[in-house]
Amino acid sequence: MYKTIIVEDELHSRELLKSMVETYCKQLDVVAIAASVEEGVEAIKTHGPAIVFMDIEMQTGTGFDVLQQTTNYNFHVIFTTAYDHYAIKAIKFSAVDYLLKPIDLEELQEAAAKAVEKINKTPEHNNLNLLLKNLRRSPGEDYSITLSTSDGLEFTPLTKIIRIEANGPYSIFHLKDNRKIMVSKNLKEYELLLEDHNFMRVHNSHIINLSEVRKMVKTDGGYVVLKDDTQIIISPKKKDEFLQRINERMV
Repeated sequence: MYKTIIVEDELHSRELLKSMVETYCKQLDVVAIAASVEEGVEAIKTHGPAIVFMDIEMQTGTGFDVLQQTTNYNFHVIFTTAYDHYAIKAIKFSAVDYLLKPIDLEELQEAAAKAVEKINKTPEHNNLNLLLKNLRRSPGEDYSITLSTSDGLEFTPLTKIIRIEANGPYSIFHLKDNRKIMVSKNLKEYELLLEDHNFMRVHNSHIINLSEVRKMVKTDGGYVVLKDDTQIIISPKKKDEFLQRINERMV
């Protein structure tokens, strides 16, 4: 059994989540519930949980306040929120789980199973530290992203990524230091995550960092040359969008 804490300030949501976890997530043992930031911090300190369900917005503060007041992150966090919170993007980049309310039973069970699977594999504190760093970043500073590899976790600033290449069900990140990182997620997931951060999928097999484009060649069907001299074909369907985004960058 994995000791579990629920931090949620709304009574009905708190009791409903507790009932769902106890009924349908048999591997979890709810040892405490907390209704405020202060109670959440104290419950974590007292019980040393393996998993914490953390409401993002509470009347006394946020779930991030709980984390900032906690010294040891020896637990996995599953955030809960009633709407598409501004911090969801930072949470996704940091590879920390979240559930949208009203909580779907299958999504709850999936998140719980994933947390249990991770407990003996990767230390959660690195993910949470990266999450807090992303939330505290200055206006001109970009996100860092968590990349899960066969060896562990890589925390990579977006500015260090040149391109991402599809390799079957895997994605290969090509970095400025000439390293390659392979992750077991497909390109579509990163297309959605990075589309607002100057990245674009220009072909079925490639996402590029638009800041790394050195020139566009219109012959031979059209392709771009990146700053590392890599040549990437642009899909005919993507050509107009690519030119528009490059022009926007130059304005």
